[in-house]
Amino acid sequence: MEYKNLLVEASEGIALVTINRPKSLNALNSETLAELNDCFKALEADDDVKVVILTGSGEKSFVAGADISEMVNATAPEGRVMGMLAREAFKRLEDMKKPTIAAVNGYALGGGCEISMACDVTVASEKAKFGQPETGLGILPGFGGTQRLPRLVGKKMAKELIFTCDMIDANEAYRIGLANHVVPADQLIDYCKAMAKRMMKNAPLSITLAKQAINIGLDVDIDAGLQLEANLFGLSFATADKKEGMTVFLNKGKEKHFIGK
Repeated sequence: MEYKNLLVEASEGIALVTINRPKSLNALNSETLAELNDCFKALEADDDVKVVILTGSGEKSFVAGADISEMVNATAPEGRVMGMLAREAFKRLEDMKKPTIAAVNGYALGGGCEISMACDVTVASEKAKFGQPETGLGILPGFGGTQRLPRLVGKKMAKELIFTCDMIDANEAYRIGLANHVVPADQLIDYCKAMAKRMMKNAPLSITLAKQAINIGLDVDIDAGLQLEANLFGLSFATADKKEGMTVFLNKGKEKHFIGK
């Protein structure tokens, strides 16, 4: 896959997607959002890719937000179109059947914070900074920030971050649940790849079903969520991977050969 604003490298089942607009600190413009949507669609369909890692080029920024130069003269309808473009790309990332990891190497502001939240796991460099600065620009988070942030950190903390535009460091992001881990900058990608390899040892269809149960279950009441879980739990019993995993376990074996079916 070749893109103007993205670099995509796939090896040993891991796809590393790098947002590559270093002159604008990897800010998201409409072209980049469209490329991300296309890229996520292609990776979803690629059976050789088991885990996706998303990061930004350079050492300073993951994604510094949406491209203000594109937005400054945009009309209300144009702003909505851009928001819907981001919604489609980020929702495709969030709903991807494969595990996704955000490797946040620097500024994750506005759209950068929002796209990291659409990933399953966020690993932050010790140099990372998170924030939602939109109200200071006369707008509001429009790429999922008002919806995903309170689900991750709670309503009151989300309101504080959005209303104040405060920028927080990696350790504070970890404390409030916005990041899963904080690691040294020079170890970030290797750490994420090691995590990806641990995920790849397990049954891919089981991970897909568990991801669906979590993502959908959080948006329904507990009874509906438990029913969904029971249905997906039962579905997993019809898979070859269930037979493989349990047979190897009972035989005290070490090597499991999951096929995703």
